[in-house]
Amino acid sequence: MQKRMVVGSAPQAMAPGDWLDLEALAEVELTSEDAAHPIEAALAPGGRAGWRAAEPGSQSIRLLFHSPQRLRRMRLRFDEPDVERTQEFALRWSPDWGRTFHDIVRQQYTFSPAGATREVEELTVDLDSVTAIELTIIPGLQGRAYASLAEWRIG
Repeated sequence: MQKRMVVGSAPQAMAPGDWLDLEALAEVELTSEDAAHPIEAALAPGGRAGWRAAEPGSQSIRLLFHSPQRLRRMRLRFDEPDVERTQEFALRWSPDWGRTFHDIVRQQYTFSPAGATREVEELTVDLDSVTAIELTIIPGLQGRAYASLAEWRIG
C-alpha cells in the first residue's frame, strides 16, 4: 500500500463532534447580552442556558475569525417555551473581514407554547475563506420580544 502525506493549510481547531473551537478561532461582536445568559453559553459545547439579549428587538451576533476558515456545516437552535411569537433570523458570511456579506439563509419560524417550542436548523454549506459570519435575529415580528439563541455550532 502506498501512502502520501499531504501538507495543507493550517489545521482548524476542532471541538468534540467536529465543531470548530470558536473560543480559540474567533472573537465575537454582539449588540446586546443579558449578564445571566452570555454568548459563550450558546457558542461553547455544554452551554446550558444559551444566550439572551438584554433589550428587546433586533439583535446581531458577529463572529470574526482570526484567520480564514472553511465551513461545511452549521447548527442553530432556538428555544421559546413561554411566548407565542414569530421570529426571523438571517445568516450571512464575509470573505473580507466584514466589508461585504453574502446571504446563507433567511427564515421565519412561529413558536407556540402549545407545541412548537424549539427550532433547530442543520445547514450544509460549502464556504471557503470565511473571515466573518453574522447572525441577525428579529425575535418578534408582531411586537417587542427578546432575542435568544440556545446553540450555535459551526464545523
